[in-house]
Amino acid sequence: MQYEAKQSESLEQQSLFRWAEYASGTYPELKLMFHIPNEGKRSAASGRRMKAEGLKKGVPDIFLPAARGKEYGLFIELKAGRNRTTKDQDDWLAALTDQGYSAAVCYGWEQAMNVIINYLNRPKNTSVQLTARKGESNET
Repeated sequence: MQYEAKQSESLEQQSLFRWAEYASGTYPELKLMFHIPNEGKRSAASGRRMKAEGLKKGVPDIFLPAARGKEYGLFIELKAGRNRTTKDQDDWLAALTDQGYSAAVCYGWEQAMNVIINYLNRPKNTSVQLTARKGESNET
């Protein structure tokens, strides 16, 4: 049963990224959206190595690094069927929101698509410069 839920989430996520590729003509920021590969079965050695590299339980599945309003980007935890978030996932979503990110749990790619569209249709945050361009300083 757990395998089926993961497989369904994978198919939902693939559908979301197919839509994002198609919709990137309208929303170029979608080209920046990426999956955070935090799930899956691993050998004990691989798990230890990935943990040493920074893997953390509960990190959301998808990140769209596009600032809107007062938020720096959008994290999505994508679920399929009756699958629910874990405590680790809930903790991450709350912590990311506290840090100025938008975070959502979406059931299926269509709900995720609607959340993304609503997020991207908000005004851009032009007052936040997160990185300096070549030859510029971030100092104020």
